[in-house]
Amino acid sequence: MTAILEGVVLSRLYLSAFMFKIPKKSQYGLRVMAYLSSQYKKQGIFNIKEIAEHENIPFDYLEKIMERLREGKLLKSKKGMNGGYFLSKSPKEIKVKDIIDALEENLSLVTCLDKNTLCGNKSKCVARFVWQKLQNSLDNTLNSIKLTDIAK
Repeated sequence: MTAILEGVVLSRLYLSAFMFKIPKKSQYGLRVMAYLSSQYKKQGIFNIKEIAEHENIPFDYLEKIMERLREGKLLKSKKGMNGGYFLSKSPKEIKVKDIIDALEENLSLVTCLDKNTLCGNKSKCVARFVWQKLQNSLDNTLNSIKLTDIAK
């Protein structure tokens, strides 16, 4: 019985250590983009305060997210009294991967797959094949989902 419990504890520790977690910035960014997508046909301009309240996202944090999405050419902004943000293109043209790429510098599962990291074991690492397949699967999945697939 003790061996089974130890196995369960070790398995949970292993799984929790291995779990990949999407950063909060991307979680919020995807929610915001889905919200704007759901409002796309109204062709409105939405102010940050309204979006923050609707999505229950801290205002200051949302400002930074919106700026990154604008810099990533996924949003446009209009300044002034009736200013705000709106999608820069149709929701059917925006993929989840585009959103995450605009918000995150790097979403690699392991350090050795980082574009900016040099790995001395790259040529002889037997695990790299596994990590690369997992990364490719994640990237392909994120590229296959468009805003129109998730917006209500």
